[in-house]
Amino acid sequence: MHPLPMPKTSYRVLTLVEALGLAGYIACYIWRLQAARPNSWIVFPIWLLLSIALHRDTPRTLGWRADNLWPATRQGLLIFAAFILATCLAGFWLGAFHRVPPRVTEPWRFFSYFAFCLLQQIALNSYLTNRLLYAFREPRGAALVAGATFAALHWPNPVLVPLTFVGGTAMSWLFSRERNIFPLTVGQAILGTLVWWVFPVAWHHGMRVGPGFYSFHP
Repeated sequence: MHPLPMPKTSYRVLTLVEALGLAGYIACYIWRLQAARPNSWIVFPIWLLLSIALHRDTPRTLGWRADNLWPATRQGLLIFAAFILATCLAGFWLGAFHRVPPRVTEPWRFFSYFAFCLLQQIALNSYLTNRLLYAFREPRGAALVAGATFAALHWPNPVLVPLTFVGGTAMSWLFSRERNIFPLTVGQAILGTLVWWVFPVAWHHGMRVGPGFYSFHP
């Protein structure tokens, strides 16, 4: 006798558990494992690769593509322009224009941060949003959960938690409409650099999260 196939509802629940499980492991790594077991980061790529194989993802579904690069860029221009304008206005109010942006005087920092943003987009959208879209079958709900998860992983930073909720939700929603992570990576790198510059270091502690936020010394 052949086993009955798993109902779609059960598979969606398991997909949700899988997605939130990786987010929970990342939180555990940030708060405990990176100090106690530094090599435990290897779980991330293994988990991602196994999940990609299990769900039969392709470059198209993961957003690693060039065929829709312009439509994906065009749809995000207005949202990112509004975020950049709001951040610059906050910088004017906070007196940031009297400070030199650190990633301008040291360009290598921007490119290393860009690479980090690419990894975050793979985790946030290629993985998490993808799984949530299947679990919820509704882009707005998936985007909100993805944004809330993204923000929670930036705890306890008082600057990054609210900003990553708004930004993470927006980027997840954009990804659900046009699956391409490359324009999102560029937008995140620009916004993150502006946030680093605009808000006082005493507020964001060098953009650190987890226990590193408390141990930061300017």
